[in-house]
Amino acid sequence: MTDLDLMRLAGGAVRAHRLRSGLTMLGIMIGIASVILLTSIGEGTRRFVMAELLQFGTDVIFIRAGKITTSGPPTAILSTVHQITIEDAEALRRVYGVIRTVPISVGNARVEAGPRGRSVLIVGTTADAPPAWKVDIGMGRFLPPTDPRRGGPITVLGPRTKQELFGARNPIGEHVRIGGQRFLVIGVMAPKGVILGLDLDDRAYIPVSTALEMFNRDDLTEIHVQFATSAGVDAVSHGVTRVLSARHGEEDFTLISQTDMLGLLDRVLGVVSAGVTAIGGISLVVGAIGILTMMWISVTERTSEIGVARALGATPEQVQRLFLVEAAILSLAGGALGVAAGMGVARALQLVVPGLPVQTRPGYIAGAIAMSLAVGLISGVLPARRAAALDPVEALRAD
Repeated sequence: MTDLDLMRLAGGAVRAHRLRSGLTMLGIMIGIASVILLTSIGEGTRRFVMAELLQFGTDVIFIRAGKITTSGPPTAILSTVHQITIEDAEALRRVYGVIRTVPISVGNARVEAGPRGRSVLIVGTTADAPPAWKVDIGMGRFLPPTDPRRGGPITVLGPRTKQELFGARNPIGEHVRIGGQRFLVIGVMAPKGVILGLDLDDRAYIPVSTALEMFNRDDLTEIHVQFATSAGVDAVSHGVTRVLSARHGEEDFTLISQTDMLGLLDRVLGVVSAGVTAIGGISLVVGAIGILTMMWISVTERTSEIGVARALGATPEQVQRLFLVEAAILSLAGGALGVAAGMGVARALQLVVPGLPVQTRPGYIAGAIAMSLAVGLISGVLPARRAAALDPVEALRAD
């Protein structure tokens, strides 16, 4: 019995029981469709989030007061944590590879223009912020490049804040009140949108020293350090750590690079994707049980056929391969239908919800097909071995 004969006999057996074969393939199809759909959404979400963050580049290091990881004897908890200041930001400009430093003080305050007002995020910063953050000015200009220790009653509005306060009117040269203080509007930022739930358009920018006075603080919220990629993030981080440690007397601050953040986020999203894929894979267990049950019943119904095949010279190995081929046909057909169904549902969801990130990788398709084949072969092993182990004489007496 050649391989072609085995394929023909297995295909004929599948066609002879169309309803039962269809229901068996349905189980595999649902499982594979679930895996394809969930992995497509997971991969799409991962790529969407990474693209959102990558638009800010990977050449910025964030510095915050306090050490996230601690070491040393328990007495270390008695040490004083020095706050980060504008002077720290200025000192970091001398580090090799640093292009610019951006001191930041953040708080919430009410912004008013005539009878209109709203509470927004107030960002105290300097003229170096736009190039470091890779944001643009929509109209007017940003904060002037002056000494960060000297502020002034000037502000740059986010586009949403401008729209809510002034509508279609040009706000340049107008005055607003921020936290009860009068400020001159000198610019409006270009729209940036909402990134990871954070509205970058609904805020107002003021000089960092003015923000410190408004919020009655002496320390900064963060310092952002933009560096030349040719210098390398590790070398720049080492230089920043050395300078700040010398100024503070100890390493009581935390450095977080955008590369670290992206790597951590990618790992987290990868774990989530693996989790939802495992959930979808549970459906494959149902499909595997369906193949096992159908093949077991098929062996019982075709006992006499097996006996005739053995009497005509078929070996136990050929009988076993016959049933394994049947299981493979059922699982592969179900897997192919599942891939098509999963991709179809994913595209339909994308049409209904345009903002839903969906991305089906070719590797996932190949993996799904391979998974369906493996499930079919594993499920068909026991029935195939049972068929091969039948005694030919007893099998012929089955009728």
